[in-house]
Amino acid sequence: MKGLIVSLMLMLTLGAVDVTAATKAGEKLRVQIHQEKRFPRNRIFVRFVELVEDSRCPTDTNCVWAGNATIKIRVRAHGRSHDLTLDTNGRNQSAIAEGYSIKLISLTPQPRSNIRINRNGYVATFEALKLHR
Repeated sequence: MKGLIVSLMLMLTLGAVDVTAATKAGEKLRVQIHQEKRFPRNRIFVRFVELVEDSRCPTDTNCVWAGNATIKIRVRAHGRSHDLTLDTNGRNQSAIAEGYSIKLISLTPQPRSNIRINRNGYVATFEALKLHR
């Protein structure tokens, strides 16, 4: 009986190791609005083109809904470019371009009820993950 329990625990542990090893983290990059940066390992460029809208709930208030911010980006790779629209919430948090999944991780600064954000002060954090073909 002890041998069976040990075997099961060993199988569960090895299975967990395999699942963890299979999960890969993408490369992260911070880009200020109207700027373009390159993901060093992935060789793709991301330009934060514009803030389309920002209806996120101010951090110093209580809201029924968290809100959403929408941004437009341009992804360049292999001599081609793609314009994408990404959201902080919802189903458009990531998009696929040139064999990469590009995900919007965060958008700063967070809105506050008593502060007006300078539209040139936004910084988006992206994650790029190479897709397997």
